[in-house]
Amino acid sequence: MLKVFMGLLFGMFLAMFFSTTARAGAIAYTQIRHQKLKEKPAIVLCAFGTSTKAQVTFDFFEKRVREEFPDYDVRWAFTSEVIREKMNRIFTKKGLNKRLHSLHEVLATLYAEGYRKVVVQPLHIFPGLEYKNVVEICERFPDLRIVVGEPLLFRWEYVKEVLEVVSKEFLPPEEGINILVAHGTDVTINGANITYLGLDWLVRKHYSNVLVGTVEGVPDAEVPLKEALKYPAKKVRFVPFMFVAGDHIMNDIMGKDLEDGEKSWREIVEEGGKEADCVTAEVNGKVYYKGLGLYPEIDEFFVKQIKRALDILDQY
Repeated sequence: MLKVFMGLLFGMFLAMFFSTTARAGAIAYTQIRHQKLKEKPAIVLCAFGTSTKAQVTFDFFEKRVREEFPDYDVRWAFTSEVIREKMNRIFTKKGLNKRLHSLHEVLATLYAEGYRKVVVQPLHIFPGLEYKNVVEICERFPDLRIVVGEPLLFRWEYVKEVLEVVSKEFLPPEEGINILVAHGTDVTINGANITYLGLDWLVRKHYSNVLVGTVEGVPDAEVPLKEALKYPAKKVRFVPFMFVAGDHIMNDIMGKDLEDGEKSWREIVEEGGKEADCVTAEVNGKVYYKGLGLYPEIDEFFVKQIKRALDILDQY
């Protein structure tokens, strides 16, 4: 009798369990079916990130984007895990209800909020590994129609347009020499190397006193700094060729007394008898090293990319 009773009790338990599970599944299905989906796409601005005061560049650019797209939801995603973790620790320590998110996190949140169309605009300058990773994430993310905009130097016509924009910062030949400071990549297989070397070829062809140097790749610092020291005029001007003129510009290029005992580019040219400076911009009454994101013309390029992506999504 005990076995029969236990069997009946177990059977009742299973019946209740499956009934409850079925009801929960039905409710979840109903919620998904009746979830109010967003009509407009969301816009995701995707940057490497920085932990320096150069974050003002992101605020500067976001203001322009919100002016152009006031009816769209604008989010940020940051591709550097190191930067995200560092800044999130700082936010927690300060008790701030703020957090930097990865692209995966942002896309998942947008899907949960009812978005099914998204524009992802990378703010990368060169079409390198970071940009490739962004594209791969967007291609593999399920159930979202995502259009990824092009990075700044994706086409040679863009390269020429950008050079035209920054050329207003160049010292004239009789005053000195200019060095475009790019990030670079230490991976030889990275396709962005073609763009770096092509940029170097273009500036040497079109300007008598402009060179390219990268912090982590080719052309490296050695060649442009040697040429700068030999140049007959007195001044050397560094022109940041990164979206944000953050840690690399503040330390590797314009720093003094670096912790690792190495010399910054500024120290090298000054010890060689030259006068060094770096292009700056004023934002909200404060002066910052001028990354490409602080040029209104460069920001307009990215705004056009977002418009193009929105037009593509409208065709779905």
